[in-house]
This record gives sequence, structure tokens and C-alpha cells, in this order.
Amino acid sequence: MPENSKKILIVEDEPSLVFTLKDTLEAENYEVVVVSDGNDVLDAVKSTEPDLMILDLMLPNRNGYEICEEIRRLKYTFPIIMLTARDQEIDKVTGLNIGADDYITKPFGVKELLARITARLRRANAYSKSGPVEILKLGKVKIDLNESRVYKPDDSVEELSTREVEIIEYLLSNANQPISRDDLLEKVWRYEYSTNTRTVDVHISKLRAKVEINPDDPRYLVTLHGVGYMLKIN
Repeated sequence: MPENSKKILIVEDEPSLVFTLKDTLEAENYEVVVVSDGNDVLDAVKSTEPDLMILDLMLPNRNGYEICEEIRRLKYTFPIIMLTARDQEIDKVTGLNIGADDYITKPFGVKELLARITARLRRANAYSKSGPVEILKLGKVKIDLNESRVYKPDDSVEELSTREVEIIEYLLSNANQPISRDDLLEKVWRYEYSTNTRTVDVHISKLRAKVEINPDDPRYLVTLHGVGYMLKIN
């Protein structure tokens, strides 16, 4: 295995799918670790420090929602791609709202999954510690996109998820311009179909709480009623 190969943690209890995923990913030079029981996931995360997780929704003992939520609560920011047999929109929105970065419904093609993995790792790598330092200052708040952290004037530090960094990146690339919810869904979530824009609102609300001194009266990450959002940069 190449020294710089990325570690992927597969959390899945279906043996045939595990075999296919492991074989496919190892053929692409990924280092693969497999966990089949929901109770074992956090120990695997701590011991392997994965670069990305493929997380099934339905697992023995603990479901994927609970696992994803706890991982984000513990401040792990690696990308999470959820797998599930469910295809209802509400399931997808729930997963994304609690911190998943992408969602793919069974059955799926391995080429599609590989493409999503590549895209997620590429974005995550853009903010790795080995990359160039990118600092965004919003008043007295400093956002280190390289470290995925927000530093506030009261010396508190907030951790940013991969998704939150992506949102900031896109809004920053269109600073002082109105961005619609549908545009964010297409460019950040990369959906080709319409989904519940509540997903965007929830993420923006959480992000605003991290980057604004007074989230109830935001100065920089502002809502444009009837339009969407805008990142105001002086």
C-alpha cells in the first residue's frame, strides 16, 4: 500500500457489499478498514483516523444517524458518505442535517461511488494542514479554512465540518452577491434534483452561530428574504 494512500472506513454489515467495496477501493490504492457493528465504529475511528467514512444507515445495535451525529459532536470533520436502501427525501435531508457530506442510495454503481469519494477527498484535501493557509476575517472573527476552525475574540474556538467549509468557500467565491438556496444545493451538495431547501437553512443557521458574534443579528452571513444568502465582505 502506498505511504500516502487514503484510509477509508467502511461501516456496513452486508457481506457481499463489503466484499465488493473493499475489493474495488483497494484496487484504487485506498487503505480500507471494515466495521460491521454500530457499537464498534467510534473505536475504529479513534484507532484508524480515517480520511473518509462510508456509513450504512441500517446497522446492528446503532443506526447510521446516531453514529454520524456522535462523530460530528466529537469534532471529527472527515467526509461521511451515507449508504442506505431508503430513497425517501426526508431520510436524505435528515442525514445531511446531522453532518453527512453525501448520500447514495442502494443499489448504486461502484463508479458513481468512486467519483463521489474522489470529489469529497479532493475538497477535504484542499483544507488539510499540508495545504496553503487560507484566512478569512469577518470583523473580529478569524476563520482558518486550512484548519477548519473559527477563532473568536473571546478566545473560543469552533470546529468547522467539511460541509461548512464548502459553504464558506462557495459563498466566498461569490462574495457580496446573492446566492439562492437552490444554487447552494447544486454547487455544494451537487444535487441534480430539487430537494428540501430546509437542508440549506439548517446548515446556514449552524454556520452562522459559529462565525457571527451575534448570530441573531448577523453582519456577514446574511439572509436575503425571498432570495437566499450572501456573504458580505468589506
